Amino acid sequence: MSAESVNHAARLPQSRGLEVKAGLRDALPILLAIAPYALVFGVYGIDQGMSSTEVLLASATIFAVASQYVMVELMGQDVPIWSILLAVLAVNFRHVLYSASLVQSLQAFSGTQKALAFFFLTDPQFASSAARATRQKLRPSYYFSYALVVYFVWICANILGSYFGRWLGDLSRFGLDFLLPMFFASLVIGFRHRPGFSWVLTVSVMVSLAAFYLIGSPWHITLGGFAGIATAALRNAPKSKGGGLDA
Repeated sequence: MSAESVNHAARLPQSRGLEVKAGLRDALPILLAIAPYALVFGVYGIDQGMSSTEVLLASATIFAVASQYVMVELMGQDVPIWSILLAVLAVNFRHVLYSASLVQSLQAFSGTQKALAFFFLTDPQFASSAARATRQKLRPSYYFSYALVVYFVWICANILGSYFGRWLGDLSRFGLDFLLPMFFASLVIGFRHRPGFSWVLTVSVMVSLAAFYLIGSPWHITLGGFAGIATAALRNAPKSKGGGLDA
């Protein structure tokens, strides 16, 4: 083995350690935001007739805040199963856009790691991973350290909520429910120097607002995302003679 190979092998554990630390550091702000949602879901699930085991199973296998709330609410209304599945699909359809956007940044991931990465692909996971991919190569050590700590806190808070949540009362009085929108807003602003940012943001917001008032939730999320992607695609399409959208 050459000296260069030995030095490279020696650097690998240190590099992985730095990636893990970066993932944990970036996940810390979002933990404060997701914990209240997880606590409330535990309470809500129990109120809707679920057992603590069912609440835990739903959170462990679905791992999607909005769709879990929708699912539990519709189950309590004796809605047909196909309607519940359709509603969950509508809420989670944005994850198709997330995976399509992020897959090009998963070149360092094996096939198994990609499958696991898509399971853990929540809103904050996508936002943080996409932001990191613009600065440096996205590696499994970073991605999964971020994902696993968020998943762990989500599950633990669900359990606490299902057993003790009623004692906490209305969590919104602490203002923690505002942390998640603030987190996403800060990540969006982080992309402001990318070409076409103002056009993509403006079109996405306008379409999302229109869809929210004309169609309703949760379609405004998906349609706003599609509008932003279409705007970016049109702006970056090959042009024969100048033109196009400018930032």
